[in-house]
Amino acid sequence: MRHRQSNRKLNRTTSHRLAMFRNMSVALLQHEVIKTTLPKAKELRRCVEPLIPLGKAPTLANHRLAFDRLRDRETVVKLFGELGPRYKTRPGGYLRILKYGFRNGDNGFRNGDNAPMALVELVDRPDTDAEPVSAE
Repeated sequence: MRHRQSNRKLNRTTSHRLAMFRNMSVALLQHEVIKTTLPKAKELRRCVEPLIPLGKAPTLANHRLAFDRLRDRETVVKLFGELGPRYKTRPGGYLRILKYGFRNGDNGFRNGDNAPMALVELVDRPDTDAEPVSAE
């Protein structure tokens, strides 16, 4: 029985899954928009949403917690210098997950394995026409 088991395994070992979500979190916070599969996007929300409130209160303990979870110095600097102040008044809901690829006759699934794709972005980001970074 799988009572009270809340995370998706995604056919990966524990160490691979933790490393993958750490890398995806860093990519999302650096580029502010990434393209990935829909189940990974939904699980990524659970990793990134708790990081942004850390950036709202720039204490030494919060810096250390963020570095422990991200392991990337530039991303931690951006989290506390740019993202924390941007979302200071927002009470939650920092990510937007959009199903991706439903234009130009595309059916929204990845070629090759037919996986449903999603676009993960930070809400209230500055308007830039940057191409989403692929984090598959």
